[in-house]
Amino acid sequence: MKKTEENLKLLYKAVLSLKDESECKAFFEDLCTPQELSAIAQRLNVASMLTDGCVYNKIVEETGASTATISRVNKTLNYQAAGGYKIVFDRIKDKK
Repeated sequence: MKKTEENLKLLYKAVLSLKDESECKAFFEDLCTPQELSAIAQRLNVASMLTDGCVYNKIVEETGASTATISRVNKTLNYQAAGGYKIVFDRIKDKK
């Protein structure tokens, strides 16, 4: 197995080991710089808004994301999706 694949496998196992939001927050604050964490959270928010049918202008205004970021997320949602966003959004909505 390539080192990158091993590293990713460890990351996935680490995330799956977290028990609650407090543990998740602590882990990601240790793992990521504030800028990295902000970028990840922003992309997730953009994906949520795109899934809800929001237009680019509204997303730019509400998230501060660039149109390039919105376009990349949209491309992932529509053409390269592994289904991860859908899984997460379905589960989040189920818990509300």
